[in-house]
Order: sequence, then structure tokens, then C-alpha cells
Amino acid sequence: MTAVCTMKSIIKLLVPEMPKVEQILTYWQQIDENQWYTNFGPLVTELERRLSLSFSREPTQVHVVSMANGTCALQIALEALKLRRGARVLVPGLTFVATATAIIRAGLTPLISDVNAESWLLTPAIARVALAETPFDAVMPVSTYGCPQDVTGWDLFTAETGIPVVVDAAGAWGNQEIGLTTKVAFSLHATKALGSGEGGFVASRHLAYAQSMRALSNFGIDAHSGGLVFEAGENGKMSEYHAAVALAALDNWPTVAQARRNLHQRYTERLLEKIPALKLQAKPMDGVYSLMLVLLPPGFQAADIQLRLLGKNIETRRWYCPPLQGHPAFQACAMGPLPIVDLLAERLLGLPFHLSLNDASIQRVIECLAELLAEKQVNQ
Repeated sequence: MTAVCTMKSIIKLLVPEMPKVEQILTYWQQIDENQWYTNFGPLVTELERRLSLSFSREPTQVHVVSMANGTCALQIALEALKLRRGARVLVPGLTFVATATAIIRAGLTPLISDVNAESWLLTPAIARVALAETPFDAVMPVSTYGCPQDVTGWDLFTAETGIPVVVDAAGAWGNQEIGLTTKVAFSLHATKALGSGEGGFVASRHLAYAQSMRALSNFGIDAHSGGLVFEAGENGKMSEYHAAVALAALDNWPTVAQARRNLHQRYTERLLEKIPALKLQAKPMDGVYSLMLVLLPPGFQAADIQLRLLGKNIETRRWYCPPLQGHPAFQACAMGPLPIVDLLAERLLGLPFHLSLNDASIQRVIECLAELLAEKQVNQ
């Protein structure tokens, strides 16, 4: 055993990178002065404006509607599509359960598909093959682990099929663009690269769609008709307090984003140099990521390596295990065998990744992982 791996202090999997209280306080003081605490207040309005400006304005402006949380953003984004009750929504098996629960809570039915073996994403090509086998009414691809979806490809898919697409980009802020017709939902959970504790938003280039979402997030109240309700909604509004945290996080974003890029680059280079048998997700290397996933070599089980790393005081997680089809609530929703998802579920392991991670801790994670893989190979 190397000296590096005998170190006993715990290495945490995640440490949220949130703005400090003194940075948030400026915005909270504005709340006191405004005496406006929720219901589309001035800080929520400012947050939506700044988020909108962060996206390309070509060919048209992006409209942003804030939400109480990321799951609410997914659900209301689907409800605003006005699909028939029970309509089927294609979704990848490799995603967090909130993707499927949002579909069901919107009165729709998940249809679980396989993913691409390199990007680990549900792609337009996979959706076309699935459509030839089973009809569906919408697609909710996922920007899995922060890897951006090809919105140009999804725009083309919609143009060819008439099927709407809403991307679950919960953890892909800073990487994911907005399509011409493809809508995108983001999370502002504390574990994301841009966090407000809880929160989310949906971005699209369609004003009427955004207005529908805003009404649905406010019990269905239509602000343009004297407060009438034409369609029952829910209370999905973001509070001014959460908007304050998000605005402070946006102030920090350039520094945080560059720090995450630097960490990802250093970590990736060292991992592949030490353990070239590992496989990483095919994704833009200059992206802003909040997770570090590795695919273990054939013959290794993530559950086994996870347990052994925990014995060395290194926290890891198996995102997302079991995959959707492994949960009793969704077992009947799989299209059929999902070999790539099943393989990834067995061998994917999430390593510690956060801005509190120093070079010595990175080295310890890599050395311990390399040692465990080498031990296993010797014993096979």
C-alpha cells in the first residue's frame, strides 16, 4: 500500500460552492427595503433578466421563467406543452429519478430508452430509432452529468416529426444552450455549479410558452385576463430569498466557472495518465462541471470499488444507480432491454469533485483507485 493511501482524513464526495453570507446580505437588504418576499418580486425579475442575457440572443431572445426547484421546472415545462393526459415522453434510463417523477406528476407516461455508449446521452439518433418502434408524444433528453445536449439536432428532430423536446439540463448550467424550438430546464440546487439552495428555471425562445409556464407556476392564474384561471396550476414560484442567493452566485460565476474548469482539467489529465484503462464521458473538455464520473474497466464492479474506497475514507457515489428501469415505480416503462444503461449502471463511479479539493486529495483519490484496480487484476 502506498503512503498516499494510508492517509485517514475523509475526502468528501461533494462540497457545495455557495455565496458567502456577506455577498448575499446586500440582496437580502433589498428585500427588507422592498417588503416584497415572493410572487414575482424585483429580485426574481432581475435574476430572470440576467439569466436570459447569459444565453445567445440569436436568432431570438431567450425567455426565462424561474421556479421553486428543478423538479418543478421539469413538471411545469411539460405541462405547458399541453399534451393529452397519459401521453408518452421518451426519457433516458440513465438519469436522476426526478426526471421520471416530473413526467408522471405532469400526467404523462415515461418511456425509458437506452443511451449512447460514448456520450451516455439520449440522442436524436436514438430517438428516431425508438420512434420507428414505439410512438411517443414528447422527448425529455438529459444533459447527463453536465454534458450538453445537441439542441440543433433536437430542433431538427422536432421539425421532422412535430414532437416537442424539453431538455432536463439540471446540472448543465454554463454548458447547455437553448434551441430554436427546444426548451431547456435547469436546476439551482445547492449541489449544482450555480446554486441558490433550491430553485430552477426554464428557458425557451417562445414568449407564449413562457407566459403559460408563469401562469402554471402561480396556481394557473392568468395575469393577462384579470386573474382568471383557465388551467389548474400549482405554486411553483421562486421566493425573493432564493433569488437573492442566485444573484449572489451569478456575481461569483466567472471565478467559480474558471475554477471548476481548471479542476476538471487537472483531475482528468492525472486520472488518465495514472489509469489509462478508465473511460470518461465524451463531452466538451472546457465545460463547467460539478461531477467527476469514471467508467471502470470491464470486469470491475462499481459497488465493490465504492466499498473499498470508503474503507480508505474516500466518499464516492454511483450516479444513477439503479437506473430508472430499476425502480419499482418505473419498471413497466422501459422500451425493452437497455444494454448500455445497464452496463453503465454496473461500472460508473462518481469520484470526489468540488472546489475544496486540493491537489494532495486528488492525488490520494487517484492513487487509491489505481491501487484497488491493480489488486483486483492480480487476484483475478
